[in-house]
Amino acid sequence: MAMGERGMQLHDDAPRLAMPDRSQAVAAMQIDRAGWAGRAFARYDRAAVMRIARAVAEAAHQAAAHYAEWAVRETGMGVVEHKTLKNQLSAHPLVDFYEDLDLVSPKVDPDRKMVEIPKPAGVILALTPATNPISTLYYKALLAILSRNAVIFSPHPLARACCADAAARLEAAAVAAGAPSGLIQCIANPSVPLVQALMASDKVQVILATGGGPMVRAAYSSGNPAIGVGPGNAPVYIDDSADPGTAAAWIVDSKSFDNSVLCTNESVLLVHAARRQAFERALRAAGAHLCSDAEVAQLRAYLFPDGHLNTAAVGKSAVWIAQQAGFRVVPSIRVLVAPITLAGIDEPLSKEKLCPVLAMLTVDDFARGTGVAQMILRMSGAGHSAAFHGKDAQRALDFASALSVYRVVVNAPCSQGAAGFATHLAPSFMIGTGYFGRSSVGENIGPQHLVHWTRLAWNKDASVPFADFSAVRLSYESPDAGSRPAPAPAAPAGVDRDMLRQLILQELRGLTGGQK
Repeated sequence: MAMGERGMQLHDDAPRLAMPDRSQAVAAMQIDRAGWAGRAFARYDRAAVMRIARAVAEAAHQAAAHYAEWAVRETGMGVVEHKTLKNQLSAHPLVDFYEDLDLVSPKVDPDRKMVEIPKPAGVILALTPATNPISTLYYKALLAILSRNAVIFSPHPLARACCADAAARLEAAAVAAGAPSGLIQCIANPSVPLVQALMASDKVQVILATGGGPMVRAAYSSGNPAIGVGPGNAPVYIDDSADPGTAAAWIVDSKSFDNSVLCTNESVLLVHAARRQAFERALRAAGAHLCSDAEVAQLRAYLFPDGHLNTAAVGKSAVWIAQQAGFRVVPSIRVLVAPITLAGIDEPLSKEKLCPVLAMLTVDDFARGTGVAQMILRMSGAGHSAAFHGKDAQRALDFASALSVYRVVVNAPCSQGAAGFATHLAPSFMIGTGYFGRSSVGENIGPQHLVHWTRLAWNKDASVPFADFSAVRLSYESPDAGSRPAPAPAAPAGVDRDMLRQLILQELRGLTGGQK
């Protein structure tokens, strides 16, 4: 044995230094960078925050069609035209909706003798799905900016290229508008072990989890605060007071929108026996294909071959799905309607489908329809969404009261309605499912969920005076901001340079064990 070989053998027996995984090392540096950016951004005043938000929204709007095409090409899901619209709705309209929501300035309430100071979370880890990759990224990036947080995206592997490019574009727009570098970042090579490590990092303050059930549950069990959303499976009740033509048009438009990848889309139609024929005619006129018994069996076998959804069908067109299932429909068909005779665990077509396939069940009366709707939600979709079509206000109220959901869309397309684009609900790509759905939030998630408030509360005894805040500076803007020239983008208005320098020195001392 040569000396070199003997030496190698001896070294093989010696303890080895574990080398860190490169992707995890890069991600750790990204989190550190986001931490610096978040701490700096927390010092910005509201004018600077809104200026950056507007700049990012404009960059998002300008690239909406570009990323819609890219997302469809990369994931194979959805419709370019519809994804373009979703991307656009997640830009300027989102900022417009929160224009009057001030999450930056302290609030003084003399009547309650209280001062409230907003505190951003810090670093947000945002998981994005393959079904709505860019619109979700746009939405979460703007939520982070409006609440003065830094955000790191972990995209679904099927959409990592378009998400990485979009995040870089939004980051560039933010920095050009005066944001600190590192405010918007994206993990280049996401994997399950890497995401799990990031979710457990003590440098992540909150997780925004949009994705499959296992990933959302992992976020909640990570040890870090998390806001997750559950699956949808919206039952839709067609009351006998509804206009069949109008209801059918809304439903087909909604179910075919972006090939039904939104979790807010309609899942099971509940129709009165007396109105079934009229409603079926209306569905056909709106562009739906009513499946025969044989075609329903073929659909069931294709979509749920082992009782679980065939993910190959997610986001595909109705024509494509029919062909894969073994039957043909005319090219103009937008939705496949599958009549079923029962709902529940024994009928997989009553589960969430994420493709333009609707189950339809006949019910004898309102009470039966409400009961079946609740049965569907107990199986899947609790806390999420439902829909009601009709003119009877009492029945609409009774329907909503009986169901374990937190949003019921009335006389509107459910896909866009529950997401806040066809109703006055908050525009959102995170639909909180609340306690019914084992989530911490039951409303549409907004920037207000990423800020907590420190409250200074004075003695309520009338003999104890409240402080005079008339001469107290209530924003983070420097007192002489109005008299000095506008700063360069790298150091925007609202940043206390001396304070930032002290923070940097403090962090460096911590890293070097207190050495100066």
